[in-house]
Amino acid sequence: MIHVGILLYNDVEVLDFAGPFEVFAVTEQTLNSTASPFLVQTVSEDGKLVTARNGLKVQPDYSYDHAPRFDILIVPGGPGSRTEMYNKTTIQWVQNRMDEVNIMASVCTGALILAEAGLLDGKTVTTHWNSYDRLENDYPNLTVKRDVKYVDEGNIVTSGGISAGINMSFHLVSRLLGKDVAERTAKRMEYDIDLSNEPEKTS
Repeated sequence: MIHVGILLYNDVEVLDFAGPFEVFAVTEQTLNSTASPFLVQTVSEDGKLVTARNGLKVQPDYSYDHAPRFDILIVPGGPGSRTEMYNKTTIQWVQNRMDEVNIMASVCTGALILAEAGLLDGKTVTTHWNSYDRLENDYPNLTVKRDVKYVDEGNIVTSGGISAGINMSFHLVSRLLGKDVAERTAKRMEYDIDLSNEPEKTS
């Protein structure tokens, strides 16, 4: 079982977290399997109800203090990321989690949170197209790759805006469980992907 955690906070972009949640939750490792190899759960600072963008209410599974160890941690973006990136409690928690996870991944402007935590230094990364310049200018120790869906740096994977988190998630399914599993999951979701021509890894 691969444990996936998804960070939530007020004004988080809905598809940034819901897209990856859906991909991992519906993945079936074999044709005859009825259970996903991924356990997907959500976490917020206090574990209380979060109001995502456009008013969607979401009840996280855990608070920071009670969250279990995750193999993968997804940090989504959205308007709230511009506030959350300066939340010292969140930044400290993400930094601490980096020591435990196998993969830390961001969607959209979730990259700003990772950058503020110092986790993207020396990395090639991507984010929403409207934040390329900000990420590049405010964090000169990283390199921004533009016009790609995601960038895989091994234990750090960043993706572009909103729906790109779905593409990144299929890539991670392919990376961890194989291309056939990812393609079968995409077919089940009726989502078009092409894993034969993925962006090259930078490490």
